[in-house]
Amino acid sequence: MALFAQTGYADTFVIGNNRITFITENLVRLEYARHQQFLNDSTLFAVVRTDRQLGVRHEQKGRKHVFSTKAMRLEFDHDGFPFGQNNLQVTFSMHGKEKGWCLTDGQSGNLKGALCTVDGIGGPVEREEGLLSRDGWFLINDTGKDVYKNGKLSFRDRNHVQDFYLFVYGTDYKAALKSLAAVSGPAPMTRKYVHGAWYCRWWPYTADDYRELVAGYHEHNFPLDIMVFDMDWHKKVYDQGTGHAFTRGWSGYSWNRELIPDPAGLIREFKDKDVYVVLNEHPHDGLRPEDDAYPAFARALGASYTSEGVPVFDAGDPFYMKHFMKYAHQEADSMGIAFWWLDWQQDYAYPLVRGTSTKHLPWLNEIYYNYSMRPLSDDGVGKRVLRGAGFSRWGGWGDHRHPIQFSGDAVGNWEMLRFEVDLTTTSGNAGCFFWAHDIGGFYDGLDPELYTRWTQFGLLNSSLRIHSVVGEKSDRRPWLWGEREEAAMREVYHLRSRLMPYIYSSVRQCYDDMLPLNRGLYIEHPETEEAYKHPGEFYFGDLILGAPVTEPGKGEDKTVVQKVWFPEGANWYSLFDGKKYEGGQTLEVVSTLETSPVFVKGGYPLPMQPYRERMASAPLDTLVVRCYPGEKGIENHYTLYEDDGQTLDYQAGRFATTDLSYENQGDRLVIRMAGSKGSYEGQPRKRAYVVELPGVKAGREVRVNGKRVRASFDGSLQGLVISTRTFAVDKEVVVELTGIQ
Repeated sequence: MALFAQTGYADTFVIGNNRITFITENLVRLEYARHQQFLNDSTLFAVVRTDRQLGVRHEQKGRKHVFSTKAMRLEFDHDGFPFGQNNLQVTFSMHGKEKGWCLTDGQSGNLKGALCTVDGIGGPVEREEGLLSRDGWFLINDTGKDVYKNGKLSFRDRNHVQDFYLFVYGTDYKAALKSLAAVSGPAPMTRKYVHGAWYCRWWPYTADDYRELVAGYHEHNFPLDIMVFDMDWHKKVYDQGTGHAFTRGWSGYSWNRELIPDPAGLIREFKDKDVYVVLNEHPHDGLRPEDDAYPAFARALGASYTSEGVPVFDAGDPFYMKHFMKYAHQEADSMGIAFWWLDWQQDYAYPLVRGTSTKHLPWLNEIYYNYSMRPLSDDGVGKRVLRGAGFSRWGGWGDHRHPIQFSGDAVGNWEMLRFEVDLTTTSGNAGCFFWAHDIGGFYDGLDPELYTRWTQFGLLNSSLRIHSVVGEKSDRRPWLWGEREEAAMREVYHLRSRLMPYIYSSVRQCYDDMLPLNRGLYIEHPETEEAYKHPGEFYFGDLILGAPVTEPGKGEDKTVVQKVWFPEGANWYSLFDGKKYEGGQTLEVVSTLETSPVFVKGGYPLPMQPYRERMASAPLDTLVVRCYPGEKGIENHYTLYEDDGQTLDYQAGRFATTDLSYENQGDRLVIRMAGSKGSYEGQPRKRAYVVELPGVKAGREVRVNGKRVRASFDGSLQGLVISTRTFAVDKEVVVELTGIQ
């Protein structure tokens, strides 16, 4: 592509062997390639190569080229050489001042990102840099990274010398995150049930043990959505293979029928109860002769692969991987498992995918995620396709396309809990939006108070997932840790269930806007210095603020006093006891073992549901709208999002949104549930509404769509509750209170 004029507007500019491509107003790609051998194919990071119509202004005087967007001014001296500090300069505005950037600049104010794993970690460690920085820019160097084409990785043409992605955003962190999606794709919608409650433990459970676990959740009044079968689901006696942890038994793909005689029946039994089964796997040794599927696998590969014995696992060979993924997984897949837990820990033995410069983890995450997208029914009728479901350690830039992420085997202690809270927040700065942590820690963590506080943190996580190492004392069923702790944790699980409509609506926001579910305060308040001073505090979606307790308490009530910054613009109300905290200041918050610093923004409608034992699969036939008090004269809105929770139909527009609004007119409140717009498979046709008004003790008159109704007073909320009959979901429902007190 050549320049058509010395002054004009375009988005891509080829100047000799240099190519400058503006992807957004805030993101520019800088390439240098001999003989103009530029890269138009994908890498694992850069998968979007769409031409855009930004209208970047370009001016040229001799060798000097100047490009301007709303966010930056880029000056390039075409001297015939690759980009460097002498021929490239970028300027931008930040805090009302002009700042400059050149290629050798380093980061001094990076707000940190994610890390691959917390395996064996018991406290703070260095994290990777994230996209967001107080420097106002960030550079991702994709130079030399493998080309991703036709489902295969290959080395890059050596004529391609430079491949940089410069994000320039000042303090507009939201623009930076949206620009990440523009080059690396959006964070896709997850399957809804991954945001529910999980049970997992490394233990040789039998089928009856698993049944007792599911029954125990019901009997003790705890919700459950996912049951994970750790390594003991498969046989472990193997004579060949590289092995791991001084055994060859970690890889395995044949059911241990001594423990689970009828796996298909057990999975079907759980599925009938809306409990989804996930299987753990370590694929580093592939399939071996002891595996039931090995003979068919070997025949499919042919003699060229098996003539020297058992084929060594080869993630870089599409032919090998096609047959491995089929024969290793098809038996369990046909039984109805939900997805696979890719537990890759073998970089020490297999550092790189053969024939590439790429590590195994990011590549396997891509393969497994794509594999998990399959027709909803065996015959593919209607071509409804399951969303991908990743469950693996973080693979770096671009891995946000494979949610959710497994953070690894952490050591359970207070210091690690404190670090995990901070890590969860900063990971969103790199696109790692959905951590699935081992609540309570994988190792150790035998203190009931610590486990209770970790569970309270799990309330504000992408999933409420427990997992622990093999050991008699490490079972994290919440009813095994003491009567008081059990009650405190049950409250968390019930709140998680009730908050699911809000959580899932926030997940949609991640897809639409690349806004992390757990996000740093500075993303919403980039110009406020206080927003950078509280690493243990975060937004959970738009309306909830969290500052989990991460230290042991004092006295009989395990009381903790901590400072919490309440952002300006609204008052904040404790989700646990309804106490009001005025925004725009830092205040002390007191938490007993039964309460946690979780606050809801006043004056907004918070979508909830009644408690459901299967929080992520129960139909939303009753919508609870909770509204903490807002200031007089305000009108605020929130959008409820719904879809089928499992398929890719949402990409074709098959979903529903409902505008919820709260209006305070002084002595009159109006809460409006607009009719749902859109539809999806399985959508409820009717629903009832429950409007909860904490802090409103009485009203002279209450009307629903103009008809007078009665409100009841709820002592736990210290406020009124108005319940309606059922309405068609596309019908507007308006609740009005006059003479409020």
